[in-house]
Amino acid sequence: MLSFEQARGVILENVRIAGTEQRSLEGSVGMVMAEDFIAPWDLPLWNNSAMDGFAVRLADCSKTPVKLKVTGYIPAGGSAERIELKPGCAVKIMTGAPVPRGADAVVPEELTEATSGEEITVTGNVTEGDHIRFRGEDVPAGSCVMTAGTVIRPQEIGMLASMGKAVVTVYRQPVVAIVSTGDELVELGRTPGANEIINSNALALSAAVREAGAIPRIMGVARDNHESHVEKLQQGLQADMLITSAGVSAGDRDLVRIVLQELGVKQLFWKVGIKPGKPAAFGLKDGKPVFSLPGNPVSTLMTFEEFVRPALLRMMGIKKVWRPTFRAVLKNDIKNREDDRTSFLRVRIEREGEIFYAVSAGKQQTGLMKTLVNANAIAVIPPGRGFLGAGEEIEVHFLGSHIELV
Repeated sequence: MLSFEQARGVILENVRIAGTEQRSLEGSVGMVMAEDFIAPWDLPLWNNSAMDGFAVRLADCSKTPVKLKVTGYIPAGGSAERIELKPGCAVKIMTGAPVPRGADAVVPEELTEATSGEEITVTGNVTEGDHIRFRGEDVPAGSCVMTAGTVIRPQEIGMLASMGKAVVTVYRQPVVAIVSTGDELVELGRTPGANEIINSNALALSAAVREAGAIPRIMGVARDNHESHVEKLQQGLQADMLITSAGVSAGDRDLVRIVLQELGVKQLFWKVGIKPGKPAAFGLKDGKPVFSLPGNPVSTLMTFEEFVRPALLRMMGIKKVWRPTFRAVLKNDIKNREDDRTSFLRVRIEREGEIFYAVSAGKQQTGLMKTLVNANAIAVIPPGRGFLGAGEEIEVHFLGSHIELV
């Protein structure tokens, strides 16, 4: 049985990027750049004003206050080609407008006083380059603006658009097939009868896949017979990744591992030293990752979080696949059964001043979904740790993408 760290290592050693594709700039947000982007031109393209005010010559403003004659006006979008600033003069200029020849500073309007219709008095101190955005100051032409592996956020969209980049080469979003197993499962929309439960795992996994940035495909339920498993798992293996839930233990109806082996999946591990989620398995079929997760809803999502999500991020070209961990102070005692496995405890992080406190989200039994709903973080407890006392520091990482700290 592998340790938690060993299992994560095996997964990342065997997961490959899903490939690349072309996306419109607008449709690439949240994806990862698959190539470096080199600036085709300077940004800004010309010297321009950073303020509404007046373009001036520093030589005229060495001592203030000073009166200057206003000899021109340049609005944003206007041209300065035919304007040259002469001694003793100023040109009214708007934010973003090109700076005229001869000017080496812009005086904000609030540091001037209108003396007459054609004259101003500069009242503030002026230094060279004041309030001018110089050509190439932000990005020089030929420089590397973004490297492969950059996640495209709104700010990257803005930068790429300013450089005329309409189409971006990105790492492809993997398609993830999700197969649930068990005769007891019924689909959402039907009231479960005796001995039946709703197939919530498929929907929860689909949401987790989508939140990670990949594309989920719910394949339906493999019933507890060989033929149904072969049909559903064969279909699922056509995707870039296959995730199964339940049927991965050693019971009479746990057929997942047997059928996957028949279909050519090479199992790289089965059972990990973690709780919950010990029966989790991982394999490959023609380079495609295959995750077999426990059927308990809490164990399903916990093993997705710790094993599947990092694999998906790696497939999409993301370099930092682990959630950042930090230390939090336990606010209450937690009884943890001591054994040789890494424990994942559901906690809620609350901030008080500069201190992050971890509060148990409730009873830690793996059948209690409400505890997972109440949690916004996972505490990772090393093997051999039993009772955890209030005031003790523990290692935690946030859970999910929307975090509220009370």
